[in-house]
Amino acid sequence: MTPLISPWLPAEAGGGVPVLPVEAAGTFWWLWLIIALPALGATLLLLGGRLTNPWGHLLGTAMSAGSFGVALVMFVALLGRSEEERQVRQQLWTWLDVGDYTVDMSLLFDPLSAVFVLLITGVGTLIHIYSIGYMAHDERRGRFFAYLNLFVVAMLVLVLADDYLAVFLGWEGVGLASYLLIGFWAHKQSAAVAAKKAFVVNRVGDVGMSLAVMTMVATFSTSSFVGVSAGMPEASSGTSTALGLLLLLAACGKSAQVPLQSWLLDAMEGPTPVSALIHAATMVTAGVYLIVRSNYVYAETPVAQVAVMAVGLVTLLFGAVIGCAKDDIKKALAGSTMSQIGYMTLAAGIGPAGYAFAIFHLLTHGFFKANMFLGAGSVMHAMDDDVDMRHYGALSRAMPITFLTFAAGYLAIIGFPGFAGFWSKDKIIEAAFAEGWVFGVGALLGAGVTAFYMTRVMLMTFISKKRWRSGVHPHESPSVMTVPLVVLGALSAVGGVLLLGGWITGWLEPVTGPEGEHELFVSPFILTSLVTLVVLAGVVVAWLVFGRGELAGTAPQRVSWVTRAARNDLYGDAFNEAVFMRPGQHLVRGLVYLDDTIIDGVVNGVAALVGGSSGQVRRAQTGFVRSYALTMLGGALVAVLATLAVTLA
Repeated sequence: MTPLISPWLPAEAGGGVPVLPVEAAGTFWWLWLIIALPALGATLLLLGGRLTNPWGHLLGTAMSAGSFGVALVMFVALLGRSEEERQVRQQLWTWLDVGDYTVDMSLLFDPLSAVFVLLITGVGTLIHIYSIGYMAHDERRGRFFAYLNLFVVAMLVLVLADDYLAVFLGWEGVGLASYLLIGFWAHKQSAAVAAKKAFVVNRVGDVGMSLAVMTMVATFSTSSFVGVSAGMPEASSGTSTALGLLLLLAACGKSAQVPLQSWLLDAMEGPTPVSALIHAATMVTAGVYLIVRSNYVYAETPVAQVAVMAVGLVTLLFGAVIGCAKDDIKKALAGSTMSQIGYMTLAAGIGPAGYAFAIFHLLTHGFFKANMFLGAGSVMHAMDDDVDMRHYGALSRAMPITFLTFAAGYLAIIGFPGFAGFWSKDKIIEAAFAEGWVFGVGALLGAGVTAFYMTRVMLMTFISKKRWRSGVHPHESPSVMTVPLVVLGALSAVGGVLLLGGWITGWLEPVTGPEGEHELFVSPFILTSLVTLVVLAGVVVAWLVFGRGELAGTAPQRVSWVTRAARNDLYGDAFNEAVFMRPGQHLVRGLVYLDDTIIDGVVNGVAALVGGSSGQVRRAQTGFVRSYALTMLGGALVAVLATLAVTLA
């Protein structure tokens, strides 16, 4: 079988890298098992129903762990190949074959999909293990693990597919699994509403994805990565811009970027492991993956690139401001997630100078944010499911493992020197300054605000005086929950090693192209020092506000309009209601009125006219023979008279 050629990169970015057919790939024959194992687990657990509750958690965790094991073997095998051979395509079957349009269900294992697969299965397995303890007393535990496996399957399909239509299959599967997991405790109205909201808002983004695929098929007669990338240089500027903006709309939905961010904060109603898996490490990064994978689209449309950067900048500030005002620990972390994904989106919009660092920050964020979400779940477990940080304080001694691991995540996210986030976020800020002062200053400001609100979370939860409610006795979580915390805490501390020797940029180069050149107004060392000073300033301000005395920041007091706006999610829901929902309702009501009064009025009026006329005519039908004879005689006379008149004339 002749090796396929992958031209989906511009020539200067390393296009034309051969994609080896799986028959020639040896070890990679087992690639399909990465998806098949969790798919088998989800199938068995869903079919087994309540019978799986005693052992379903073990099966679900084993299937995820098995998938991670296979992925690790595949990664090592890919690592051992030369750069020209680091893309393997495994064709499973032909999905669609209609005229000239063919879609193969094929898996593409390359440097980009490889790191995503390791993140999904690795962090996913740790979250499965954590969930064994967290969901120990839930009467539907087997079903919960089935949904976790189902989500892992959908996410793996999304990042391994080599055709946009197949990506869309995983895209929708992720949306379904997210809906099921957010609304897992649907007996709570808030959870049911949150699941519905996430589903509806994501459908808006999905419209962008579906229209993008349709545009590809109409323009290039294919939706494969290879076909679209090969046709992009010949596409018109309008088509290129439309594709870029439609893919951005899709990314905004999945990655909770402005203006489709409103679902993420409400999604915290789901079990905490769901928040860690979906809303920290994997699903919300799908949009970043889509943009980076589609780099050949954005290479042809500067307009869409600027739009991506603008969305990322606005969202990173938007989420940071929201995080400053939330007393719910999970919602504070959700605002942080929105902000950090904004950093990734900003980097992805910059282009070759930012692609690798967008993925690098995505990986480190997966470590430290999953760590902190699980840490928040550990705190909730100790505080009788209370999420209000105003009822916490002084938990560092009661929960030393949770405290230390959470602290590692905290230091990573604020960019403390040496920790994972320091290396990845600083590179994004550096690239942003090289792109323009507006983007650089905005990213720098976001770093300072991040340090402020995350220090607030640390102080209110672990450092300040205790404010526990009566009857609450905090205690450390069981080892099945703390072991994943320790692993993720360690990765939060040392995850920056991926940048040593430029490994992450070199690894991703076959997909993203070589790192672009950029010029800074100062040396990188001075800029890094500036970023560190801004971060320290954010920490100091948070300490002055929340670290002294009785934690003044939690006392009842009059609040500024900024704080009120942040507590109301910067009126994102109000905006959507005013701009989209209410006009939509009025439009529907107007259409109903038009249908009822005009369209139905005309139809019903004609029917009434015919019915009334026939009723009057019916009166002539008496049933008497003499009446009919008289009528016939009259008709005959009329006919005779008419004939005579014509003849005489």
